[in-house]
Amino acid sequence: MTLKGVNPMFIRNESFGEFLRKYKVVSALIFINLVLYMWTDWFGFLGGDEIYWLGIGNNVYVAFGEYWRLVTPIFLHAGLMHVAFNSFSLFLFGPALERMLGRGTFLMVYLGTGIFANVVYYFLGDPRAWHLGASGAVYGLFGIYLYMVLVRKDLINSQNAQLITVIIVIGVIMTFINPNINIIAHIFGLIAGALLAPLTLSKVTRESYYQNVHDQDDVGFDPDRWKKRERFRQAKWVYIAGGFGLMVLFFYVVDLIFF
Repeated sequence: MTLKGVNPMFIRNESFGEFLRKYKVVSALIFINLVLYMWTDWFGFLGGDEIYWLGIGNNVYVAFGEYWRLVTPIFLHAGLMHVAFNSFSLFLFGPALERMLGRGTFLMVYLGTGIFANVVYYFLGDPRAWHLGASGAVYGLFGIYLYMVLVRKDLINSQNAQLITVIIVIGVIMTFINPNINIIAHIFGLIAGALLAPLTLSKVTRESYYQNVHDQDDVGFDPDRWKKRERFRQAKWVYIAGGFGLMVLFFYVVDLIFF
């Protein structure tokens, strides 16, 4: 069964504000990726160096009990093209799954596949190597799409199936061609996504893609909505400055304790 007469799942035609409202988890993940990249790459003197060296993956440190390094590498990146590729992949391929699965399940899948890829790398990878990046989690999303293409054909039309198949094939080929690629993370992230797909998609129907077009938090009419928006605009810079100040203070304390 195919879905005819609909726009491809991977074309984004929302405004910036609409995207943020509809896809809160994808937006938050992209925001975290970009902020942490800029912080660790541009502002090392403001705690960025501590974030980088406490978060980057290394099997030796994990063996000595620093288990958070199975999670934190998902949010760190080695360069501008690295963070741009992973964030853009999230931007293109994350929204359809966030809408289908729901925010909580989507986040669980994203983090779960990324962590699984890092755990496998712990057992099979080079113990001397440092590793980082969201590629394992992104390939986890590809794994779910691969399951949809092969098994749950009712959830994806032929046009989208052909597109995602080509992207996955190219991605796997480039994994083995490009140097400095964490092959284990890519392949096992893909496998983890395909293994989780039967569970996460078991209750999903093709209508699930369309049922959450509007934000679940929106109401039909709120007479005070313009006042609320204006108060938020006035207060948001206070929140941003306060949050930045707290983060700087936190990593200043981390620097005193660990370095």
